[in-house]
Amino acid sequence: MLTFHPNSKPWHQYVPTNLHSHTTSSTLYKTKILPFQIANTLNEGKQPKQSSAGKIKRLVLTPEGRTKLNTYPDREFYAYPRFVTHVDDGFISTLTNIYKERLRPSWEILDLMSSWISHLPKEVTYKKVVGHGLNAQELAKNSQLDYFFVKDLNQDQKLELESCSFDAVLCTVSVQYLQQPEKVFAEVFRVLRPGGAFIVSFSNRLFYEKAISAWRDGTGYGRVQLVVQYFQCVEGFTQPEIIRKLPATGGAQEDKSPFSWIMKLLGLLSGSDPFYAVIAYKNFRPTYE
Repeated sequence: MLTFHPNSKPWHQYVPTNLHSHTTSSTLYKTKILPFQIANTLNEGKQPKQSSAGKIKRLVLTPEGRTKLNTYPDREFYAYPRFVTHVDDGFISTLTNIYKERLRPSWEILDLMSSWISHLPKEVTYKKVVGHGLNAQELAKNSQLDYFFVKDLNQDQKLELESCSFDAVLCTVSVQYLQQPEKVFAEVFRVLRPGGAFIVSFSNRLFYEKAISAWRDGTGYGRVQLVVQYFQCVEGFTQPEIIRKLPATGGAQEDKSPFSWIMKLLGLLSGSDPFYAVIAYKNFRPTYE
C-alpha cells in the first residue's frame, strides 16, 4: 500500500487500481500530511500511460558478474541509517557543478538510490525532486527531496512511476550495487521525458561486499566502460558522454584489495577521490539558449 506523509505540493503519481487489496513493493513518503482520499482524487479519470520500459538489446553482465560477496538482502544491510558522505569534498563539488550546468530549475528530478543528501546546488529550487533509496530515515532527513519512496531494485526493478514523468534521473555512487542494471536503466528510460538526462556518477569507494563482482574486479577505466555498456544496451539512449576528473597518482597502480577499499571508505588513506560521470539522454540531447 502506498503511504502518504506530508508535503506542500501534490504529486500526480499513478496509484494502482488494486491498491486496497494488495500491498505494493514501495512506499511513498512526503513531508506534510495529504489525506489519502485527496491523493486518490488527484488521479481520478487519469490512466497510466502505456509506454513500456526501454527495449533491452542485449545483456551486459554474466550471471557471475552479478554476484555479491554478501548475499543477505540489501534491505537488511541498509536497515540502519548512515549519516555520512561516501565521497570527499572535491568529488561533491564537481558533481554539484555538473548538476548546476545540466539541470534546470523548471525540471522534475528523480534521485535514484539516494540518501540523506542529494548534492544538488542548494541555491536552486527545482520544480520537484523525488528520492528513492533503501533507508527511510536517511531519505527523510534529505531536505532537497519533496517526496521519497523505499524500494529494493535488486528484488524488483519496476518503478511505480508514470512513464515520461521526469526531466532528469540521478544516480550517485550507487550504480555498483545494481545486480540487474539493464532492467533498471530500461526503467529509467521509461520514466524520462524525451530529451531527459540520466546522470550516473561514481568514484572508487564502495561497500566492497555489496558491490557486484563485475565492478569489484574492474579498474577505473573498466567501470566507466561498464556503465557506458549499461546505457548502450537500452535502445533509445544517446551516445554516452564521459566526464573524468582524476587525482595525480605519480604513476602508482591502484590498490584493489579489500583492505584498501575499507581503508579508503574510512578515510584512512590519503589522496582525493577520482570523479567519473557517464551521461546520456532519452532519444536526443536538447539544446538550450
